[in-house]
Amino acid sequence: MSLSRIARHPRAGLLGCIHQQLFLNPSSLPGGADTRPMSRVPYRRPGEPKDNRPPWKKIKFDFAKGVEGVGRQMMLLKKELLDPLVGPEGKPMLEHMLEQNRVVWEFRGPECLEQWSVSSDREIGGQSEAYLKLGRNDNTCLLYGSLNAAPPRDGETRYSGYCTLRSKQRLCSFDRKTHFDWTSFNTLHLRVRGDGRPWMINLAPENYFSHQKDDIYSYFLYTRGGPYWQDVKIPFSKFFLGHRGRIQDDQHHLWLDKINTIGFTLGDKVDGPFQLEIDFIGVCKDYAHTEEFAYEKYKRNPEV
Repeated sequence: MSLSRIARHPRAGLLGCIHQQLFLNPSSLPGGADTRPMSRVPYRRPGEPKDNRPPWKKIKFDFAKGVEGVGRQMMLLKKELLDPLVGPEGKPMLEHMLEQNRVVWEFRGPECLEQWSVSSDREIGGQSEAYLKLGRNDNTCLLYGSLNAAPPRDGETRYSGYCTLRSKQRLCSFDRKTHFDWTSFNTLHLRVRGDGRPWMINLAPENYFSHQKDDIYSYFLYTRGGPYWQDVKIPFSKFFLGHRGRIQDDQHHLWLDKINTIGFTLGDKVDGPFQLEIDFIGVCKDYAHTEEFAYEKYKRNPEV
C-alpha cells in the first residue's frame, strides 16, 4: 500500500500515531526486541582517511618471530593438556573446593604490566594522558597521568576526557580465547590507594551474540585519597549492565563463568593530574552476602 493510500485511509491517524511512537521510542517494539545495532564498524578518527588496503597487505611477515611464536604456542598447549590431569585450573580438587580467596592479578615485576593496556581520549584527538608503571619496590602498579575534558576541534566530537586501564584478553594455545571462571565466588576484592577521585570498575563477560559486543557490567570505586591503603570489596550482584556508556533498562545478573577482562575508567570531568595505585585484584567468597541481584529485572512474559 502506498503512502498516499495510507493517508486517505480512515485509520491513517491511528497508524500515524503508532509509527510516531515507534520512531520516538524504539524500546516499545513488540516483544521487547533489542534495538542495539547489529553491525559493528571500527572506529575511525574524524578526518583520518580510510584504509582501503586488502587484508593480506596488512600482515607483517617475520620468520624469526614466527618460529618463536610456534614454540610459545606449543608450551601453552602442553600446559593446557597437563593441567586437567592435576585438577581444575591446574589445582588439586580438594584445594579447588575449599578455595575462598583467589588473587587474579598482582604486580610483582615488569612482566605483570604486559597483561594490561592503557588508553585515553588522545586516541580520538583529546588532550588527556595516561601512563602505567611499577610502584616502589616493584610491588604495586601505578596508573597516573593528567585528565583534560576539552573536546578535540574536529567539528564532530562533542565530549572527551577519559583514561582507561584494562586487562588484556587471556589466550591459550594458538591464540584461542580463554576466560575466568568465578562461579565459586561472589565478591570482587581489591587493595588500592587513590587520590580521592571516583573511578568506574568494568567487567566484560563473554557474549553469545555480536550485538552484545560492547556490553559491560560496571560499578563505582570511590577512593579516599591520602597515604593509606584501602581494601575494597564489591559484590558481583551490585554490577549493572551498560552498553556503550548507556545503562540498559533490561538488567540481569552477571554471568561469572566466562569473564574476559576487567578495567578501570576515570571520567569525572575534573581537569588535572590523577593517580591510582593497585596492589592486587582478586575474588573472594563472602558467606554473609546473600543478595542475588541488586536491581529490578523486568519479565517480558510475566506470570498472571
